[in-house]
Amino acid sequence: MQAPKKIAETDAIFAHVHAANRVADEFEGVLRISIDTKANVNVGPFSRGGYSRQSVEACDHDFKPDAVLKPFGIFLPAVDEIYFYFSDSNVTADFMVDALQDLWPTIKVRFNPHTIAINADNGPENHSRRTQYLNRLVEFAAKNKVNLSLVYYPPYHSKYNPIERVWGVLENHWNGQLLDTVEKTLGLARTMTYNGSNPVVKLVSRTYEKGIKLTQKAMQKIESMIERLPGIEKWAVEIPYY
Repeated sequence: MQAPKKIAETDAIFAHVHAANRVADEFEGVLRISIDTKANVNVGPFSRGGYSRQSVEACDHDFKPDAVLKPFGIFLPAVDEIYFYFSDSNVTADFMVDALQDLWPTIKVRFNPHTIAINADNGPENHSRRTQYLNRLVEFAAKNKVNLSLVYYPPYHSKYNPIERVWGVLENHWNGQLLDTVEKTLGLARTMTYNGSNPVVKLVSRTYEKGIKLTQKAMQKIESMIERLPGIEKWAVEIPYY
């Protein structure tokens, strides 16, 4: 059972999440997106869900996969639009912000937001103390002249992040399929439907290195350019553009 202090913190985080999401959904010029990674996808003759809907026989034992794809998703709850980015490299802080930058021209033309509210979990590559993640987001905000609001869900409550529903639909769509080639895996992802819409799917070929981080001095400069909400500093971060 959680200690009273932890319960109070969780309640404060959720109160902020609800308030920030309401502002994003109701006020013109603020766009809410939901981001997250999914478990690695082993590409090869593996059955999914314990069986295969196809006549091709699946392997019943583990062996080295032909490829391992790492999925990263960006979901726009207001319009039920999904963008999947797959990589056979690492889904790092740089990967995530590069994906957001790739999507930015579409967002700019269609919504022209002055602020993007980002729903996320405090995962290892995108948590609010990840120096390279914050560094890249500060650069993104300045380059594109858009404010960013990082709205994190509290620990053990990732199921409330809207994109989690998307991952569930994708897993059901894949259930029983043999994802035996990269092309088939991506093709099946494209045929998934969520509230009548198909996702946009891209394979990222760039190699991303893990472990990139800022020095303490460089991070002090970044911290001077962002704002943290007192009391829930790890869960609510504002990045204005300069």
